[in-house]
Formats: sequence, C-alpha cells, structure tokens
Amino acid sequence: MPGAELHADFWLSEYISPFDIRAHGIVEVLAGARTRFQDMMIVRSGSAGLGLVLDGKWQSCQIDEHLYHEPLVHAPFVVHGGPRRALVLGGGEGATVREALRWSTIERVTMVDIDGEVVEACRRHLPHMHRGAFDDPRTELVIGDALRFLDDAEPEWDAVISDLSDPVAHGPSAPLFTKEYFEKARAALAPGGVFVVQAGPLDPANIGAHATLASTVRAAFGGATSYWSFVPSYAAPWSFIIGSAKPVEPPDPAETDRTLADRGVSGLRMFDGRAMRGLFDLPKDIREAIARETAVYTLDAPPTFFGSGTGRDA
Repeated sequence: MPGAELHADFWLSEYISPFDIRAHGIVEVLAGARTRFQDMMIVRSGSAGLGLVLDGKWQSCQIDEHLYHEPLVHAPFVVHGGPRRALVLGGGEGATVREALRWSTIERVTMVDIDGEVVEACRRHLPHMHRGAFDDPRTELVIGDALRFLDDAEPEWDAVISDLSDPVAHGPSAPLFTKEYFEKARAALAPGGVFVVQAGPLDPANIGAHATLASTVRAAFGGATSYWSFVPSYAAPWSFIIGSAKPVEPPDPAETDRTLADRGVSGLRMFDGRAMRGLFDLPKDIREAIARETAVYTLDAPPTFFGSGTGRDA
C-alpha cells in the first residue's frame, strides 16, 4: 500500500508468533500506564475503534468484542440452563459482566480483577463495552488476586468464568492457567455448576498449546469441551474450554433459542442456537490433537503463550 494512503499516528505491532506480526494503526491514545502488574493502553484504532491493550497484546475492541464476549458467557450459561450466581475472574473491560447480566436468572455477578488501574481506565474510557454493568446493583467488584479469592470461595457459584489475559512472559496470569487453579475453580462451583476459560488462539501454530490446556482442564474437572469463535482483530480463531464432569454436547439450536428467550436474553449480535452449534464444530485435526494430549500445566510448569507488542510512530 502506498505510504500516502496510511493515516495512523503510530503503529502498534503485536507479535503473534516468532515470525508473524499484526500491526494496528492507532489514531489516538486515551490512556497509558505501567501499572503494578502490566503495561496498559486504551487506544483508538483507525479500523477497530476503541480498544484495550495489555502488555502489548490486543485484548478487545469496539468493532468485534461481541464475537468474543457473547460465546464466552452464553455458551456455558446455556449449558447450565439458568445460573443465579456468576463469578467472573478477570474481565477488566466489564463486557463479560455485561453479558452475564442479560440473563434474568442472575441475582449476583462478582468480578475479581487484580489490576484496579485497568478496571478504572476501562470504566472511564470504554463505556460502550461495560454499558453500565459496574453500576448494576447485581454487580460486585473485587480488586484482588483470583487465585487467593478462590482459596476462600464457598461452593456457591453456578458459573465461574475465567476471562484472564493470556499467560505471556512476565505477565500476571500464568498461574491462572494451571491444574491447581482449575481445581480451585471446580471446588467453588455449586452442584451442577459450569466453568469456562478463555483459552487463547487456536490457529495451526497454537494447536499444541490449546490441546495441553484442554488436557489440564480435563485433569481438574473430568471433562473438557473446546469451542471457538473467529475474532478478526485477534487475527486468529479464539478458543474457549468448558470444564465439567463429562464433555458437553451443545443442545439442538431450537432448544438453545428457547432457553435464551425463556431467560429474557435479548440484544445479542452473534450468539443464538445455530451459532452455538457451529462454535462447537472443531476441525478433525484439532479434535484429534485434543483427544491424544496428556500433558498438563502446573504451578511448577505453567504455560507461557507467545506474545508481546511494541509501538512506533507512523
């Protein structure tokens, strides 16, 4: 593309593999800081709108965050059928809480995030993502460590949603993708409760990492079910894993649609019964890789996903 056609003020280059870079053209930086835990920026992309960047990695943005947050929340909620108490671990933008609050059955959503500076910046600059979720009387916000919160948690949660940043080198999240963490999440579930974790990219270069994470969830819960959603701003299909006593089969699309309607869920942009069925239909090579993997991530050997980013002037 001729240089005269490029209009970004600077470029955020996200390293998505040792050999691949995704560059985001940034036209405005609304906030930026080195918090106690990570580098944080809230930016306006020329193509994707407002977005959150942590440790140089794109977290979510205005144009397509619904392709991430809707399947993250509504797939496990449909599996449960009618959750009343939901625990969100991470999720600084508030969009995960926003989606949980769509369900009329929800009486309480507790969100635990370690980085209060990120939460406050998102609350101020990303109202289109949280849409007032932080001010809903059903929402409880806890600034603290998810692992420690689970240490003291009672088995009362109908859904536990692990919406944490990727476990990149020097980031705060690596212990939260381990067997020990998943076992604590399982212990916090009420009878019939469901767990879900955002599980990173699921392109061909990352099948092995996903398969090991699925094996780790399976070791903690007994069953692990992977699904995915393509999020264009991530430049890869994004994956999720449901932890349960046995693998989950998505219900008939009409049944899913009835559940959503009966629970008062409306205003969704991508998720319905037909979409849910498609999200769970993974390709053969991915299914086989997940089925044969036996390695697990532990606190002594946690995962480290590849990823970082840098900025440069246009």
